[in-house]
Amino acid sequence: MKRSPVAILTIAFMVFLAWSVALRQALLFLVGVGMGAVLAGARFGFTTGWRRLIEQRDPSGVLAQLLLLAVAAAVSMPLLAAFPTDLGAALGPPSISLLVGAFVFGACMQVADGCGSGTLYKAGLGIPLNMAILPLFAIGSFLGSATLDRWLALGAVPPYGLVTHFGAPVALALTLAGLAAVGLGVVRWAGRSARLFDRKLLIGAVLLAALAALNLVIAGQPWGIVYGFGLWAAKLATAAGVFDPSANPFWSETVNATTLGQSVFLDVTSITNLGILAGALWIAAGQSAGKPAKGLNGTQWLVGIVAGFLLGYSSRLAFGCNIGAMVSGISTGSLHGWIWVPMAFLGSLLGVRVRRRFAF
Repeated sequence: MKRSPVAILTIAFMVFLAWSVALRQALLFLVGVGMGAVLAGARFGFTTGWRRLIEQRDPSGVLAQLLLLAVAAAVSMPLLAAFPTDLGAALGPPSISLLVGAFVFGACMQVADGCGSGTLYKAGLGIPLNMAILPLFAIGSFLGSATLDRWLALGAVPPYGLVTHFGAPVALALTLAGLAAVGLGVVRWAGRSARLFDRKLLIGAVLLAALAALNLVIAGQPWGIVYGFGLWAAKLATAAGVFDPSANPFWSETVNATTLGQSVFLDVTSITNLGILAGALWIAAGQSAGKPAKGLNGTQWLVGIVAGFLLGYSSRLAFGCNIGAMVSGISTGSLHGWIWVPMAFLGSLLGVRVRRRFAF
């Protein structure tokens, strides 16, 4: 496949959004295309970066992620402070739900070889397992949202935003200090002989941070992935008559009920998700076929698909994936992002062992 047809279709869809939906949605789709192109072009994998640190003591992927968080925070926090009524942070409540969800997500993303953004861009690249996982991820996200109230009943406290409580300068200083401490720990654990930086990943980190900031400005909310997945499945379940959103605490909330009742093209998360798919497809179209990837056996397919479903379910319990909880959470000053990361990393330690057990 050549890139020209993909580019033409992408531009045509953007024009359709600008003409028939809203200029904002067209711009967000373009931002999503950029995200997908960067993720796929740089192979900027959050899952892979963590796994390489665990298995090979290669810190380059994680250090690039820390750079992404630092640059995104440096841009996002002052914006949130300057426009508190127009822009919102990615706040999630510290809770039992968060602890369980982040741990399970961290384990399953290693088995499924992709987080939320990873599943999207790898599906766009045409990787069979991730293409199969994508609808299961959506179903899991929907079921997670439909049962979220029961998990929150186990124990939760209100969301805590650093920018709101301390102001942007102090919040940014605390965030950068925390990221620096994590980076120092990663470097020391990796050892002196480890390669610290990957130029392609560092460039990808800066570009993703810029695109995340654009998403915040245009959408009025931080970059997210999981909500769009759950919305797609919720729409299908509602249309099929197997789900009554008015009887569900999550989907009967005013904002969620409104989103569920309107066109999916009006949902900002869905639009950027579609853009990521298009951007990754554009990258794939310009690459040679190369050597065919090793096929999976039946057991590996089953384990991978189950992990994909649990990715969706657990990400909703954890109020986001590596994007919604980690990147957007930490860069906009949410305490839940800092809780999500260590729990997801502990889960990844388990997930790497499971992945090795089934020889993925």
